[in-house]
Amino acid sequence: MVVIRTKGILSVLFASLWLGSLTPQVWAQDSARAYVAPEEDVKAVRQAVLDYVEGLYFVDSSRIERGVSPGLAKLGVGRGSEPPSSVTDHRMSYAKLLDLAANWNKDGSEAPPDAVKDMIIYEVLDYTASVKLIASWGIDYMHLAKYDSTCVIARSALV
Repeated sequence: MVVIRTKGILSVLFASLWLGSLTPQVWAQDSARAYVAPEEDVKAVRQAVLDYVEGLYFVDSSRIERGVSPGLAKLGVGRGSEPPSSVTDHRMSYAKLLDLAANWNKDGSEAPPDAVKDMIIYEVLDYTASVKLIASWGIDYMHLAKYDSTCVIARSALV
């Protein structure tokens, strides 16, 4: 597991290290053998998540276009409006996320320049990855997929 803290002075790294490598040890999807994910794959996962969170923070929908799949399935669970204690599902499409990115933080009141954007990369496999993002709005658990060597967020659950 890799913990990347983008807020603060030092990045914190908690990982199962393999022979002293700074790359997380993961399991290959196509076999039961352990392997070390290529650093370029870990960087691609990190960049896709940064494109997502910074696209929202910096009001830049082009970052969402680069880091998120058009087939995005995003689900949040939160309080409903009636009665106040009820719980309901909140679904967000790719189109709605693009619109949100273009408007959500326009005045800078939703996320200041130093807003939290910490991520924990749990796994990087051949074609998928799992990440936890801690942002100003809460926690997103994400599944990423690699399509034609491009890593994008395919699924997200907001808690």
